Amino acid sequence: MINVLFICSMNKWRSPTAERIYRNHSGIAVRSAGTRSAAKRTVSAKDIDWADVVCVMEDSHKSRLRSDFRGAMRSKMLYVLDIPDDYVFMDPELVAILNATLDPIIDHMVAAVQGDAG
Repeated sequence: MINVLFICSMNKWRSPTAERIYRNHSGIAVRSAGTRSAAKRTVSAKDIDWADVVCVMEDSHKSRLRSDFRGAMRSKMLYVLDIPDDYVFMDPELVAILNATLDPIIDHMVAAVQGDAG
């Protein structure tokens, strides 16, 4: 099982959408959080420790995580998805962008883990 953490600013639209659409994907466990103190759920050291892979929506989120969790982030696989804060929760266009961006990444990770196990 691969633990994937999705990060945006406020944990209202982008990262919860990613969490929702991938929560039943075989081979991964998912969580979402935000980088801002006012986020619906603010990212914590426990989230970073839990995650094998961190997917952030923007470069600013990557910078924030590397600043706030410097040591813990060194060992994490990190993807910047380049998805602007232009969408609401479960917006069909956002879902399509997330699927197009994340499906190849997640499928590759799951296949690699299954290959190691086999």
